[in-house]
Amino acid sequence: MKFPQFSMLPFLMVVVMLSLSGTTLSHPHWDFLHCLSLRLANYSTISKVIYVQNNPSYSSVLNASIHNTRFSTPATPKPFAIITPLKTSHVRSTLYCSKKHGFQLRIRSGGHDVEGLSFVSEVPFVILDLLNFRAIKVDTKNEVAWVQSGATLGELYYAIAAKTNTLAFPAGMCHTVGAGGHFSGGGYGTLFRKYGLAADNIIDARMIDVNGRILDRKSMGEDVFWAIRGGGGNTFGIVLAWKIKLVPVPAVVTVFTVNKNLEQNATKIFHRWQYIAHKLPDDLFMNVWITKVNSSQVGMKTVQATFRGMLLGGVDELITLIQDKFPELGLAEENCNEMSWIESVLYFGGLPLQSVDILLDKNALPTLSLKAKSDYVKEPIPESGIEGLMSMFLEEEADNAVAMIPAFGGKMDDIPENELPYPHRAGNLFEATYIVQWTKEENAESGKYISWSRRLYSYMTPYVSKSPREAYVNYRDLDIGINNINDYTSYEQASIWGFKYFKNNFKRLVQVKTKVDPMNFFRNEQSIPPLLSP
Repeated sequence: MKFPQFSMLPFLMVVVMLSLSGTTLSHPHWDFLHCLSLRLANYSTISKVIYVQNNPSYSSVLNASIHNTRFSTPATPKPFAIITPLKTSHVRSTLYCSKKHGFQLRIRSGGHDVEGLSFVSEVPFVILDLLNFRAIKVDTKNEVAWVQSGATLGELYYAIAAKTNTLAFPAGMCHTVGAGGHFSGGGYGTLFRKYGLAADNIIDARMIDVNGRILDRKSMGEDVFWAIRGGGGNTFGIVLAWKIKLVPVPAVVTVFTVNKNLEQNATKIFHRWQYIAHKLPDDLFMNVWITKVNSSQVGMKTVQATFRGMLLGGVDELITLIQDKFPELGLAEENCNEMSWIESVLYFGGLPLQSVDILLDKNALPTLSLKAKSDYVKEPIPESGIEGLMSMFLEEEADNAVAMIPAFGGKMDDIPENELPYPHRAGNLFEATYIVQWTKEENAESGKYISWSRRLYSYMTPYVSKSPREAYVNYRDLDIGINNINDYTSYEQASIWGFKYFKNNFKRLVQVKTKVDPMNFFRNEQSIPPLLSP
């Protein structure tokens, strides 16, 4: 009896893959590969889509989108396979076979999850890597665009700028961040005081649910559409693409940087900034970065507050505004540069102000190990509190640490906190993200850097939001609470971290999750649990 011709080639391909991975036909994971190969049913497709361990390309595909080398050590759990789908049917097949054969699915768009949740798991798992889902279609006439989840923000900005210099999109400043993860958590950048979050400007989406159905906004319903715009990734389904509303920007914007160290009254100027920045016109973005730098005294260190911003307008308007509202900064024309919006993306992304082609380069910036934590501040921190914060940056572990502090206000004050899952709106002066970095070679000493970040977080307790102490889901922090990854997670347990990220919106997110994924297939250490999870 002959086997049907269509099934023989996938069978042989699986045997080859298993031999490459050291897996025998009796291995429990054989069923997953057999399932997937039969559904793909094409030799050339299989070789481009499925990467098993010991495949010559496995490590390069795994590491290509890891932007936190804390999770690229020999001890880091590795996926049984990495699936890089070329089309929607490949995504559906991966979902089907993962469910059928007991694999957890981790979905990766850009690989910037700071706790590695998009590419690491403690239980048997496969990575669904959307690196081939990067298509972008910009429609300047209707001021909209479709962007697939695997596209980077840099690729999105580049595509917009290739068509127009007077439209933009209000998303993040790091050009290598994947659109899928960024949009799923809210997403903010230099335009958020004018236009809100990235998620506030999403008007449709294309998603595959746990049953393999392909849904758009109408067919998924408004509850699910609400949840995927800020409720965190890898929770409600696999979002393949997003329809976004582009926003107008002038042909010329003005950026500025003013550095003030401790000897130049950085503490007093930052203290004053807290009272002013959130009240400034919404055309102006301002943030402060706190870092350790070299002092003017040889061999000594100091702490620097870097005041940076962008006005949707010209330099004369900016200087007049700052001299009137915030003269303590001492802004002068030499601190400012007029440029296009797309050039400002390079400026705030730490990229050379040369060709915008660098926005397409995923390796333009160095990759380090890091730990991140976040806070929201609703009342100005007293000078004594700022002095203590600054002093912590003089400690040895803070050589590559930064506190990133964007001013809120503007449009963010006008949007109700239940409009989307992201609840941190009116009443916040600013958000503070604390990041400590170290080299991959120092991973053996990572504990001392993580300890420093926890001590800084503890120090800030009296000065930040309370009940709950709020946090930003796009800077995930497993210190604030985790799910039981193998077992049932109760609403009460998940509430420990859930209310910090989402406040009262967590309740609605749980209701949506219970409706669309009651068996909790899409899950990670901080995914929304259903009310009745097995």
